[in-house]
Amino acid sequence: MKHSFKQNSNYPTLVIHSSDNSFGFGYRKKNQFKTDQLFIKKFDKDLCNNLIDDFKKFISKDNLLRVNTISVTIGPGNFNASRLIVVLARTISQQINCPIVGFSSFEIMAKRIASKNNIFINNQSFWIYKKLKRKGFIAGKYEICHDEQKNEDLTIRETVLPKVIKEFESKELFFEADYQDKEDLIELLDLSNKKLLNVKSWREVLPLYPISPIN
Repeated sequence: MKHSFKQNSNYPTLVIHSSDNSFGFGYRKKNQFKTDQLFIKKFDKDLCNNLIDDFKKFISKDNLLRVNTISVTIGPGNFNASRLIVVLARTISQQINCPIVGFSSFEIMAKRIASKNNIFINNQSFWIYKKLKRKGFIAGKYEICHDEQKNEDLTIRETVLPKVIKEFESKELFFEADYQDKEDLIELLDLSNKKLLNVKSWREVLPLYPISPIN
């Protein structure tokens, strides 16, 4: 089924992000990083109500109606926060007839981790993992798509969506997940402008739950 969306490069991008203990919003006008507006906040006891209140304070109705694309992290992260921010993003997408893109939180940090660890070999792959309280890991796999030596030119492709695994093979590269709120929000804004061809309807973007909420 094809969807008719308003898409124009002169419209701004909205992103909604959450990690293990925080959430945030980002807004960029006309794909110009100098216009970035960011909001970051640690979780509180009443995340459900405060998420909406904070969002209303972050963006005006007029600016929201101009949004061309919404991007949201689908997890893995805090179970309740992942569910709430995806519901928020889906609701906005539906109300303003705007396309939406979902990214795993590991995909957002993959470029930063690759840069930090000097992974520049063409087509070299690596895992990003988060250790579970019980046995095993949540892990996703990522690949360097070219051999450029400049960090800003790195292109990362997610080849395995984060899932539960028992252990890694000894020959594989793997790095622990490293949530950085500001850096991840900016990267989400950057990714949003690179994946316009893969936008979806709000119905197609769902939270990523590799494990049950009690683990």
